[in-house]
Amino acid sequence: MLEQWRYVHNTIVPPAAMSLDEVRARAARYHLENAYVGDVLVGCTTVRPPEGEEAVATVIARVLPAYRRRGHGTALYERGLAHARVLGARAVETCVLAVNEDGLRFAEARGFVETERYVLDGESDLWVDLRLAAACPTP
Repeated sequence: MLEQWRYVHNTIVPPAAMSLDEVRARAARYHLENAYVGDVLVGCTTVRPPEGEEAVATVIARVLPAYRRRGHGTALYERGLAHARVLGARAVETCVLAVNEDGLRFAEARGFVETERYVLDGESDLWVDLRLAAACPTP
């Protein structure tokens, strides 16, 4: 499961590519899930538990390019959002590599608003943080 999650993550965000050991460490802190259509891997999610006084969770849905615009991202996002709610999230953020225009459009279409653009120290890739405009929505 972790190797497949790693494959999707590294395909979607190559500047933040991770080793299997790094993924194992992440899995100890965050909820990681893969998505399949039948036995075909189509995407993955990361849900970082709520933090701070605002109880902000991070929900990241990734869909491999060949499987986009088929509803998989929506299903992944809704599942991740539901998990964030179970963890007590009152607000939700996400993070997208700026060159991932599909990812930015996807987030904005679901009510996320850009809060910050930045480049990590020693790197050159631009990242975008977004926050869900409304409080963590309930079903």
